[in-house]
Amino acid sequence: MTEKLNRRQMLQTGSAFGAAWLTGNAALADDKDKPAAVNNRIHQSIVYWCFQEHWSLEETCKVARKLGCPSIELVDPKHWKTLKKYGLVCAIAGSHWFDKGMNNPKYHEMCIAKMRQAIDNCAEAGFPNVITFTGFRENISDDDGIKNCVAGYKKIVGYAEKKKVNLCLEMLNSRVAEKMKGHPGYQGDHTDYCMEIIKKVGSPRLKLLFDIYHVQIMDGDIITRIRQYADYIGHVHTAGNPGRRELDDKQEINYPPIMRALVEVGYKGYVGQEFIPTGDPYQGLRQAVKLCDV
Repeated sequence: MTEKLNRRQMLQTGSAFGAAWLTGNAALADDKDKPAAVNNRIHQSIVYWCFQEHWSLEETCKVARKLGCPSIELVDPKHWKTLKKYGLVCAIAGSHWFDKGMNNPKYHEMCIAKMRQAIDNCAEAGFPNVITFTGFRENISDDDGIKNCVAGYKKIVGYAEKKKVNLCLEMLNSRVAEKMKGHPGYQGDHTDYCMEIIKKVGSPRLKLLFDIYHVQIMDGDIITRIRQYADYIGHVHTAGNPGRRELDDKQEINYPPIMRALVEVGYKGYVGQEFIPTGDPYQGLRQAVKLCDV
């Protein structure tokens, strides 16, 4: 009797365990098919240049829809029809490049022309932001860099106001000497420096592109700076540090409380996932989107 009972119990226990294992794996499979972003308090965007060697734009659009991201950014305007086909926006559009920027008067004409065209494109499409940069120092003093930027932006910011499009000045780190992970020589390499330019221009249409990865490297105090400059932040970027990698446990930035800080200060813009994948790009992106979905 005891032997039969023990066998019966073992069979029942084994059956129960097997059922639980199957149920758990089914739930896991279902979870992988659900959007990673469900709370919608943080509007997330995929930065296309980080993933274009892995996916076509069409494939990236499908990934964005699957993950619950409403935007793919820094996409050439000629491809915006594809975004709209999938119900997506371009949260921030490109203009001039980061090496030749507004700190140098000899580049003003070129930069302003590119920003004006980007503003027109965004206004027509109903997209919110255009990216802009200080540029590299090129022997220009920090004080002169600020003066030149302010003078240059005042030539174009009125047009941005008229078209109801934001110009977002990005702060970049100048410490990391690896391609697309840092920009030695970039003048706007501190948050306060970029903010001095923005405040002196004095327009609600010139805002700060708060790149968490770059801010961490150069300034730190990310949450304090979010609270300090909440009214000026027009766009946000993410990446794991060091390495501009995934937002995983191999990097040092604690993203959930940073996202909660953005929610707390009433940030309504987009957060662009701008890390360079070191592993499976979809799994890394899904993990990042889920982590930031506070």
